[in-house]
Amino acid sequence: MKDQINVTRSSMPEFEEFMAEIKELWDTHWLTNMGVKHKEFAKCLRNYLNVEMVTLLANGHLALECAIAAFDLQGEVITTPFTFASTTHAIVRNGLDPVFCDINEDDYTIDVEKIESLITEKTCAIVPVHLYGNVCDVETIEKIAKKYKLRVIYDAAHAFGVTVNNIGIGNFGDASTFSFHATKVFNTIEGGAVTYNNEQLKKTLYFLKNFGITGPESVEFIGGNAKMNEFQAAMGICNLRHIDAEIARRQQVVYRYKENLDNVKGIKLVKPQFGVKSNYAYFPIVFCGKVNLRDCVFDELELNNIIPRKYFYPLTTDYECYTNRFNSNLTPVAKNIADRVLTLPLYADLELKEVDRICGIIEKLL
Repeated sequence: MKDQINVTRSSMPEFEEFMAEIKELWDTHWLTNMGVKHKEFAKCLRNYLNVEMVTLLANGHLALECAIAAFDLQGEVITTPFTFASTTHAIVRNGLDPVFCDINEDDYTIDVEKIESLITEKTCAIVPVHLYGNVCDVETIEKIAKKYKLRVIYDAAHAFGVTVNNIGIGNFGDASTFSFHATKVFNTIEGGAVTYNNEQLKKTLYFLKNFGITGPESVEFIGGNAKMNEFQAAMGICNLRHIDAEIARRQQVVYRYKENLDNVKGIKLVKPQFGVKSNYAYFPIVFCGKVNLRDCVFDELELNNIIPRKYFYPLTTDYECYTNRFNSNLTPVAKNIADRVLTLPLYADLELKEVDRICGIIEKLL
């Protein structure tokens, strides 16, 4: 719908810019299998994220699934239920058992003070999730991982371009995975990547994403098909040229929201993290009053053709596919936030007058 304001809107380059970028594909007819655009984008991305190595994949979920598979893990993985389905599914689809740690009440990332109590002899890894452009306590997680000799694979789908004390977010843990879905701060239409600093991991990820093929007549591993195609890479090249300007415009929208809502009683906003340069991926608000207040605001905004999102609701532990397998009451903070959180529309092209209108509707209801 033309006048509908959705929770997000895809960033795109000018049509002529993208057409110029893909012109070469018509000349060569090379559309996939690590072509020229794939290689160029990988190089540009590595430089932008300031990481040693990067592997491009078809989407963010396969990036996470392949990253977990690459370490040949067995046993239990500590993670958070306050996340998108992909995080939990990637663990389960690798034959591993997720063990859910609660989140903290400040930025809704995994509560590092509760991780050690969940570690057993079966624990093999931690999969923390950076959230809304905020980041996990990477220093404490690293200390815990070293103490217990655990792998750390970050779900960094929300953290593209974020830095911690001027260090790119893709440098933490054994690997970090990114989503370049159309709804993200940075997109390649669909797409994803894994960042790391291990040469052997580079080889393993290549085999995992390309059927395990090691030569023209040799298949030494069991792999799948998770290759990023040339059109995705071309979109990535174009969007990467404009990403800093996109983030700056998103910042203006976030600041306008805060101007309107900072002192409004009944809602809680996430505070900026010290030393973290955010990408302003999402703008969540948490309602402090009655549980159904969030739903009332959601319905009223929808009546005004404004589509926010209950992000993340429900917890992954409450999904029908996991019925009787997990207990969301063991993560009470996550459950409480999930019942009360609402992410408001946020994208670079969102007009500030529309931000004011959204805030006005919320204030009137409260």
